[in-house]
Amino acid sequence: MPGLAGHRGLRGDILLELKRAQPSTAKELADVFGVSANAVRRHLKELEVEGLIEYRREQRGTGAPTNTYRLGANGEALFPTQYGQALTDVLAYVAQHSGRDAVRAMFAQRFRTHAERLQVELADATLEDRVAAVVRVLSEQGFMAAWSVEDDQLRLAEHHCAVRAVAEQFPEICAAEAEFLREVLQIDLQRDSYIPDGCNACEYTIAKPARVGEANGGSAPTNEES
Repeated sequence: MPGLAGHRGLRGDILLELKRAQPSTAKELADVFGVSANAVRRHLKELEVEGLIEYRREQRGTGAPTNTYRLGANGEALFPTQYGQALTDVLAYVAQHSGRDAVRAMFAQRFRTHAERLQVELADATLEDRVAAVVRVLSEQGFMAAWSVEDDQLRLAEHHCAVRAVAEQFPEICAAEAEFLREVLQIDLQRDSYIPDGCNACEYTIAKPARVGEANGGSAPTNEES
């Protein structure tokens, strides 16, 4: 199956938006892209026929139920992953013969390499600069990371899990990621949502020592790497 690069224009935009915010209605997607709902529906129908998306009827507020759309398994497969079944098999072998501590050590070393590089780069950086750098690194690895300020709180989100097959069997990789974030950001954080639990994204709230956005007149910037 061709990757996401094979879906250009509005088709590709719809697939990307569904990855970020699903389920979505045709009207919600139309509002995002500034086009008519009928134009979006034509593409949604094509994507459904191709098996890339699926829909269900949902009640949203008053009135009749409406169709909501999300990526199907084939649609999810369009997004890059770093590790396949081969790595999962290797980790299972390591766990069986050397124990889960050995698996944890492997994940810790993987993130430690990134942390050491970033700590040199970010020696005198602000918290916002650190978050932006982390988002860049995660996005380079296929996690579709973004950060924003919401209700005067820093938020970090990963809209795609590039290691989902691994994470579902070895959640130690997620714990190692959280520790990596704490080490690089030099501050505590909490995970609010988790893709292996069925959420649309892995999201973190980052504790911050002072208000963010003052340099921008109190605005709440949103920054994304994809």
